[in-house]
Amino acid sequence: MTPFEDFAPQPTPSEELPDPLPLVQGLTHGVLEVLAGVREVDQLARWFTADAYRTLTIRAGLSARARSARGIVPTRPVYRILSTHCSSPADGVVESVVVVAGAARTRAVVIRLEGMDRRWRATTLAVL
Repeated sequence: MTPFEDFAPQPTPSEELPDPLPLVQGLTHGVLEVLAGVREVDQLARWFTADAYRTLTIRAGLSARARSARGIVPTRPVYRILSTHCSSPADGVVESVVVVAGAARTRAVVIRLEGMDRRWRATTLAVL
């Protein structure tokens, strides 16, 4: 054991963490707003690990460029959650799929949460 291991994020068991469902649904709305260009990605930073945050930042930049190229003004997306599926493959880990319906299309948002330092953090994100 190195003297600096205590400063790294500490895993937290599931029984010490809150219900992940509200966070998964809230992050889904937040991510869709970031991709639509009506929310700053920085507002979600505290809920993501560095890798997942980087992924979201890159995706938001690509979305912004696509809107700019087509001359589309950012507007708040209107989505309805159709279903939320969560499973726990290991203690302190939740993998979820949220299916949302918008005016033009239905999407799936995949989020993996891991318990770190007594709270959930999103470690993986995919918007399909």
